[in-house]
Amino acid sequence: MATTTREQLLRVALDEFTRAGYAGTSLQRIADATGTSKASVLYHFASKEVLLAAVLEPACLAIEEILRGLEGRPFTRERREAFVVEFVDFLLAHRQAVHIFVNQSNSGVDAPVFERTDALVARIADVFDREEYSVETRIRFGIALAGSAYMLVQGDMHEQLPQPLPTMRAALITVMTELLAPVDQE
Repeated sequence: MATTTREQLLRVALDEFTRAGYAGTSLQRIADATGTSKASVLYHFASKEVLLAAVLEPACLAIEEILRGLEGRPFTRERREAFVVEFVDFLLAHRQAVHIFVNQSNSGVDAPVFERTDALVARIADVFDREEYSVETRIRFGIALAGSAYMLVQGDMHEQLPQPLPTMRAALITVMTELLAPVDQE
């Protein structure tokens, strides 16, 4: 299947925003990398902010879906184990977008999509910051979620991810399950 110009622009923009940051990436740079003109970029996306929002949209939708399954429901051991698999698959599928909204949303850039991603991160934190959880459990959640996201993003950026990805997936699921649903808990 042939890649459309729009799809190519999204792929290149994701790579450029990940590598150089939102502030460090110009529409001209994206145009040059795709072999098109800046006018063509603007034809498909009215502004760099609109392009960034389009780049992050799939990750936002995916995490919103995960959150819908978590919010307002008891977080049993089985639910934690299912969440771990969902979250690891989310991270693996969207690690560049996660890098952008975790590492760049507080960079002082005034892009509306960062308000959305910050709100999503806050919703995730709220799920795991319930009064019924001990301080130890809250720390486990924070380390598991932030640590796995950081490790994947940084490893990907420096091309240090263990290959193949199924090996990484299995290892992440094991470690996160040990943190979030340890055998001695419950």
